Amino acid sequence: MSPAAANATPVRRGFLPRPASGLVWAAVGWGLLGVAASLGWVPAPAWTLAGAALALLALGDLAWLWRTPVPDVARRAPDALALGVEREVALELEPGARAVRVDVHDLHPGGWAVSGLPRRVALAPGMVSTVRYLARPDMRGTVAFDGVHLVLHSPLRLWRRLCLAGATQRVRVFPDFAPLSKFALVSAERASRMIGAHLRRRRGEGTDFHQMREYRVGDSLRQIDWKATSRARKLISREYQDEQNQQLVVVLDTGRRMLAREPAGEGDGLSHFDHALDASLLVAWLALRRGDAVGLYATGGERRWVPPARGMATIDTLLRASYDLQPAPVATDYLAAATELSLRQRRRGLLMLVTNLRDEDIDDLLAAVRLLQKRHLVVVASLRERVLDAVLDQDVPDQAAAVRAGATARYLAQRAAAHDALRRHRVAVLDVTAAQLPGALVERYLAIKREGLL
Repeated sequence: MSPAAANATPVRRGFLPRPASGLVWAAVGWGLLGVAASLGWVPAPAWTLAGAALALLALGDLAWLWRTPVPDVARRAPDALALGVEREVALELEPGARAVRVDVHDLHPGGWAVSGLPRRVALAPGMVSTVRYLARPDMRGTVAFDGVHLVLHSPLRLWRRLCLAGATQRVRVFPDFAPLSKFALVSAERASRMIGAHLRRRRGEGTDFHQMREYRVGDSLRQIDWKATSRARKLISREYQDEQNQQLVVVLDTGRRMLAREPAGEGDGLSHFDHALDASLLVAWLALRRGDAVGLYATGGERRWVPPARGMATIDTLLRASYDLQPAPVATDYLAAATELSLRQRRRGLLMLVTNLRDEDIDDLLAAVRLLQKRHLVVVASLRERVLDAVLDQDVPDQAAAVRAGATARYLAQRAAAHDALRRHRVAVLDVTAAQLPGALVERYLAIKREGLL
């Protein structure tokens, strides 16, 4: 937790007081007393005296509120938040020399789910009161807390005064990368299984030497190390592992295709791009653990380029470079992107393109893939909306449902034809939902490593 924007100047501004509900009801009561006086039910001087007393009380209450200083407010919030993860924010309020009751509401980014606000607190002179609430970010990127709204109440509750206090604070919202912490102390193979990849391990194969071990039934003769065998007086085999220091570049589509959003409850309401980014960071993290270099190329709407680098510190570089990426309602030019990427990425590597392929995109994408295949191995992950599968699984009780099911089936058939066109050009295609994407990417990456295709 860090103090709110240390380099920002706190603001304290009060607006003109406004009548509160207490003054309104008092005025209504005085009016009713006037009606009673006009009917002779009460003496007329009583109505006059009541009005004078109400005016004096209202003016005194107003003067007290006007002279009450706006409390100091300091916000304590994390400098970095995780998308969809609830975190605590604390507001520290310190009044002047007077006790005051105040309604507190923080100007958090709109759309966030918040619990614990607004709150009414009684501030004692010389004492710091803390208001805590929980906030859940709903969008990645840099966002701002624009001060704190305070409503000061006069002692007799006849007036209230709206004030703006505190300082503007900017925080960064990153993808939720915390789940990877549970993989930190386990092997890369076990972590892959936890992600959802189905592994098929082959012993003793690969290109990089891993270790010496005793001979096992099924080892080939060329694995036997005869010098080690003569020293140990028993058969010793060399075991190899998948080659390291290869290069993986995750290519993220930031165009209009990635604006699709899974329904709440099926995908946490996140866009396809949010799911694609999370899955890309997962496969990048695993590849870094296995000794490969990982880079990132975003194209379509916003463009970003992170050259491939090795070491676990690279994941921080990828997070900082991608946390504020957002898809835009523009068409992605796959061929232009492939041309730029082929100029940037000279060394042969594995390119994993995450997009949402439609049949009308196939000609442009085929041309892009052919260009990239001259040097690289290309995998295309095409995200599919779960609602499409749900439509085909539903009953067809009427004509409207039949038309909807027929249109969905036709769309999926055209989509499958586009995928088949890519496969005929030796492109691996993953047709998966957002929930299946992380496991599918990891499984394909490990299969390519295992088969030595790079």
